[in-house]
Amino acid sequence: MLKTSTPAPLDQAVIAKAQALPTGLWLTCPNCHASAYRRRFGAAKVCPQCGYGLRLTAHERIAQLTQQFEQWDQQLPQLPTDFPGYADKRQAAASASGSDESVICGQALIGAHTVALGVMDSHYMMGSLGTVAGERLCRLFERATQARLPVVVVATSGGARMQEGIQSLMQMAKVSQAVAHHAAAGLLYIVVLSDPTMGGVAASFAMQGDIILAEPHSRVGFAGKRVIEATIHAQLPADFQRAEAVQKAGFIDAIVPRSALGAKLAALLALHEGC
Repeated sequence: MLKTSTPAPLDQAVIAKAQALPTGLWLTCPNCHASAYRRRFGAAKVCPQCGYGLRLTAHERIAQLTQQFEQWDQQLPQLPTDFPGYADKRQAAASASGSDESVICGQALIGAHTVALGVMDSHYMMGSLGTVAGERLCRLFERATQARLPVVVVATSGGARMQEGIQSLMQMAKVSQAVAHHAAAGLLYIVVLSDPTMGGVAASFAMQGDIILAEPHSRVGFAGKRVIEATIHAQLPADFQRAEAVQKAGFIDAIVPRSALGAKLAALLALHEGC
């Protein structure tokens, strides 16, 4: 008969030390799937292997891009809806993002340039476009037109917010009309596409900029890749709807690393002011 040895009991001090170690020290990049020490992603949250930028909250984005920011239209009423569980979803989204909606709008200083800035937040219901978000964006362009300010919008969205139905879809046309009035006044509109920019947002104001920038490896499109593959019964290329492929198709002017985005925006604004 084989003799089995009883393993020595683990040292309680070793167990306690292991339990005291902080969690989340390593991150896995959603784009290249490489894992790296969290600190290597830096404050900008950029993968050290492929340059993909992890998703930022609107507050994080504003802190990275601007030297000064004043929020506009913070207190807008939410239209009543009886969609089941919607109020709970909004509360959870507010806790996750630190915002009360999927976009924050206001007046900002980028470099030495005053702009009207809108920043969407994927942490709030995937940046979905609802009535309050649409109204904030519409007012952003209207106020910018009156004050003759350029507009910068950082877009990230899964599309229209289904819980608000047709009211959500109406925001696409409403914001696009405000963009058109801003353009008719001869004013500059710059869009930054971040991951993801999809659905109704990509089909409207996110593609109406005079200059369209994108962060590396951002997904940009209308319907999702899996939905399209299931519809056409064919496998799409690996880079389908990635910013690099969309740029080759002529829809994006430049792909800008997150670390250079603030300087690029400031340079473009300076060129516009000099015209």
